[in-house]
Amino acid sequence: MYLRLAKRMLFETDKRLVWKLAWNMGVKGMRAIHRHKRRLKRGEFFPPYLYISIINSCNLRCQGCWVDVAHKQKKIELDALDRMIREAKAMGNSFFGLLGGEPFMHKELLELLGRHPDAYFQVFTNGHFITPEVAQKLRRLGNVTPLVSVEGTNLVSDERRGRAGVLDQTLAGLQNCLDAKVLTGVCTSLCQSNYSDLLREEWIDRLIDMGVMYTWYHIYRPVGPLPNADLALTLDQQREARQFVVDMRVKKPIIIIDAYYDADGNALCPAATGFTHHINPWGDIEPCPIIQFAKESIHDPRPLKEVFNESAFLRDFRKTAAQHTRGCIALERPDLLEQLAARHEAEDSTARKTAFTELAAAGRHPSQFRPELPPIRERSWAYRLAKKFAFHDYGVYGEHFDQANWQDPLVPRDSAEQTPARPETLVQLEKPAAN
Repeated sequence: MYLRLAKRMLFETDKRLVWKLAWNMGVKGMRAIHRHKRRLKRGEFFPPYLYISIINSCNLRCQGCWVDVAHKQKKIELDALDRMIREAKAMGNSFFGLLGGEPFMHKELLELLGRHPDAYFQVFTNGHFITPEVAQKLRRLGNVTPLVSVEGTNLVSDERRGRAGVLDQTLAGLQNCLDAKVLTGVCTSLCQSNYSDLLREEWIDRLIDMGVMYTWYHIYRPVGPLPNADLALTLDQQREARQFVVDMRVKKPIIIIDAYYDADGNALCPAATGFTHHINPWGDIEPCPIIQFAKESIHDPRPLKEVFNESAFLRDFRKTAAQHTRGCIALERPDLLEQLAARHEAEDSTARKTAFTELAAAGRHPSQFRPELPPIRERSWAYRLAKKFAFHDYGVYGEHFDQANWQDPLVPRDSAEQTPARPETLVQLEKPAAN
């Protein structure tokens, strides 16, 4: 399998782009992790990987979207982006995730990429703005990989994404990238409407046949102004998805990413471990894209390294999250996030200014952490090595986590009797997933 993947990399993608990936994201990315570990030992902090939402605007209206895509357009201006990336590179960072809205609606995106040939960028996109000409520009730049979002069949995509003909336009943009031999990935937010169609070996085979080099399964999170809890995966489905990823990694010549588990199959949260934080289109620094509260901004006159290192809010978030769960605190314990924001007088960093109301009304949902179940360990030696070195908990859970703090989100805690009986709406979460 590894030889087949290497062959695909060499013959299906521009070799110069493979070299850019290996050096800027691989070698330098590992150096960034090493510097991050050394900072932590000194009691200092700067995340080795940043998610940056460069613009709020989008041409789609996806179910469950937490971004203010219909609000008046707001973007991080080129000079501010340039300064932020330069300061992050000075801290050793070399790999950045660019989000939106739709990042390709930021008219200066390509210029930004061109200003930093010594960094590597992953652009989360619906693909609709990637014309053959744009794809050729991406190839010439060489330091960018588009991660194209596919959310299901034609009918499912139209429903999920709020527009007609979405999938055809997405696949056209994807094909333009592949025709230009740009190293390209496909991501999916797994939910009830696409689970049976896309979490399948046949779908992985189709991606390989198309020339896609990697895929990433996210788990749908019911957050934002219109959370659709009916789309959320059950506990059984989340574990089934994890098992599928682990099995396909040793079988298929395609890179399969996940962001919720270490090499031993233990759950983790990248934001809680300090691996990453998020910058929104207003420049506010948030714990992660779905936790929309902030105390700091990239527009602070202080150096960015001081802003991150001195943030009591972000530090308390990491500690609070790590104390109470190895999973997603936004899903399991929205009450703790509400208390955290109040404790630090954090501002609602949305344009709609309803994040506090949304958090107060949020239900509790299961996430990737289930301590009563055995972990699903990595089977691939390559992924095990990579995660052991780069993607683990950096000791944060060993320092803070006490399982006595953990509350099963499936068990109500606010009834007068404190009974473990589960309401009917939660009982169904434990039924075996239908295939």
